[in-house]
Amino acid sequence: MSNSVNKLRVLFVDDEAAIREVMRIELPRMGHDVTICEDGQSALVALDKITFDAAIVDLRMPGLSGWDVVDHINKVSPETEVIISTGHGSIDEAIQAIRRGAYDFLPKPCKLIDIATVLQKVADKRSLQNKNYALESRLKLAEGPCQIVGESPPMLQVKKLIEKIAPTDSTALIVGETGTGKELVARRVHDLSTRASMPFVPVNCGALPENLVESELFGHRKGAFTGADTPRKGLIEIANGGTLFLDELGELDKTMQVKLLRFLESGEVRRVGDSETFHVDVRIVCATNRDLQEMVNEGTFREDLYFRVNTFEIRLPGLRERKGDIPEISRVLLKRHLKKDSISQDILAPETVEILQDYDWKGNVRELANALEHAIILWDGVQIVPMDLPSNLTRNSVIPITGSSSVNWTEGTQGKTLRDIEMEVIYHVLDKHDGDKPKCAAELGIALKTLYNKLNQYQTRAAG
Repeated sequence: MSNSVNKLRVLFVDDEAAIREVMRIELPRMGHDVTICEDGQSALVALDKITFDAAIVDLRMPGLSGWDVVDHINKVSPETEVIISTGHGSIDEAIQAIRRGAYDFLPKPCKLIDIATVLQKVADKRSLQNKNYALESRLKLAEGPCQIVGESPPMLQVKKLIEKIAPTDSTALIVGETGTGKELVARRVHDLSTRASMPFVPVNCGALPENLVESELFGHRKGAFTGADTPRKGLIEIANGGTLFLDELGELDKTMQVKLLRFLESGEVRRVGDSETFHVDVRIVCATNRDLQEMVNEGTFREDLYFRVNTFEIRLPGLRERKGDIPEISRVLLKRHLKKDSISQDILAPETVEILQDYDWKGNVRELANALEHAIILWDGVQIVPMDLPSNLTRNSVIPITGSSSVNWTEGTQGKTLRDIEMEVIYHVLDKHDGDKPKCAAELGIALKTLYNKLNQYQTRAAG
């Protein structure tokens, strides 16, 4: 069991010297880190310094018994899986072991194959717990399926780089403005890698509380600091075997930069409050919307960390640099908002597409998603027209009226809301058709019911 994903920190407690010497040799051969103790008292000392994944404890020992050790484990490290070992096993002791939370019960003399099997089960359980935790985190943060949308030249280059780097274990740095989809790219790198079946753990470094950054990343043992009432795995440990995505890397302070660099160089983690380190196998992908090289020049970011994370750089273009992708991106976002597998290809009116492509998206795809969510609320269910968009997008636009020449509504609109302009457009078309509402609705491209609703809203608003 040489795979570091399955490596466990094992406490072995037994008063028989011969058995201890065998385990001192055989447990590392199985791929585990082992701490050997000859009695209950030394086991308690070890437990107060180190957090173990599993503890194999002999019940019958002089001085403190195995039950005393089990009780101490339940108190200081309840996440440690306890395996009871005794040469005087009975049904009653097995039942008591289960009641005290033991993971398994092995009668002596224990066969090495039985010990290896039960430790493998512990490793599998730990891996499954990490995957479940990572999945929960991913579901909470995910903004939809991992889909890189766009066929513009800049995005084709990004896709090509992703395909090149994904199969490797190289550290990657994703650079781009806020809202360009850096996490989406990181997830795509993970999904195309050999680690795809293992956890993908996203971490927003800028959102971590300053006093808890180390604990969040590296974990802590119970009682390590005020408020640490229970032991906790760090996000790095949870990502074991998979990918750790460090978003907004530039927000880490110098102290945490040093600790992160140490981990990147050694692959070793030490929980807050623990005295020993353990190894994890994690692929690191970082992202930032800041210029790290400039931060290095200013002295706010460590140069050695910058070189360490920037093995391979993927630079994402802003949305204004790939406006040809906007129609496709918009349709994907609309499907997500509407929770549908498919939508009409012409759900966006041509003039709406033109406005979306003319706009300078400072907030990138995230801002586009918000604008389309706004449009859906006003949408009549047929086609999204310019009047459905937020007013900041249409303020300087020429709003065309279907079936007639375009009318420039930018003149005299200073200080007016989109609803005010919409009302003027509707009344303009109504006047044109001498109040014929069906004809007005047809020219505006909206349902007659929608027209009546809007007129009622205007009249209610005017009366108020």
